[in-house]
Amino acid sequence: MNRKYVVLSALVACLLPVTVVAQVSPAPPSAAPSEPAAAPAAAPAEPAMPVPQAFPAKVALIAFEECVVNTNEGLRAMEAVQKKYEPKQAELTTLGNEIASLQKQLQSAPASMTDEQRATLTRNLDAKQKQYNRDMSDDKDSYTSDLQTAYGKVAQKVNAVLVSYVEKNGYTILLDVGSQQSNVMWAAREPSADITEEVIKAYNASTPEITAPPPAAPSSSAAPRKPAASTPAQKPATAPRTTTTPKPPSQ
Repeated sequence: MNRKYVVLSALVACLLPVTVVAQVSPAPPSAAPSEPAAAPAAAPAEPAMPVPQAFPAKVALIAFEECVVNTNEGLRAMEAVQKKYEPKQAELTTLGNEIASLQKQLQSAPASMTDEQRATLTRNLDAKQKQYNRDMSDDKDSYTSDLQTAYGKVAQKVNAVLVSYVEKNGYTILLDVGSQQSNVMWAAREPSADITEEVIKAYNASTPEITAPPPAAPSSSAAPRKPAASTPAQKPATAPRTTTTPKPPSQ
């Protein structure tokens, strides 16, 4: 046998198993087909906006501040605050009279008045003037605070009666014409849409245990105190009203 043939045969015999294995080895399994992705959930539909509709307007006008302070309870509350500060007002009046007297003494001082006497009068006048200004400022702040507190308590209850009144009487719009910020520039007198007096009557009827205070007698010791700009004002004479009005407390 040819030696080259024997060597070639041996090489073929060694390589054959590898080749066969390579030929018969199963192919790697293919990846399983992926399932289709789930579709995203649809967003919930937004509720439809209500369509605005025109309706016949029935307008009511009110001077809310005037309404509150002219109810029987409002009058009682304002009177209580006034009486609370009457003693302090009397003290201020007395102190003011003393200041006026010292000023008069200095203005009409005789030429014989010594410098020491004049200096003493001046010091007393300055001290009393400072005390008067300090007490007046403190009294005004306390009075305004108490007045607003008393007003607010009554205003909350009047506001509830007001809302009930306009609902029962079929009003669709309510405007406060007692405020400087009111947008109402004019309102017809006849027929009148002003319900201020009617709400006052309705509130008084709901609190029959509270009666109006008797008219206050004029005091000669002190001038009547006037509310500050931010406190309830007097009833205006004609409509539309333009006095400053504290708004009803939020519900």
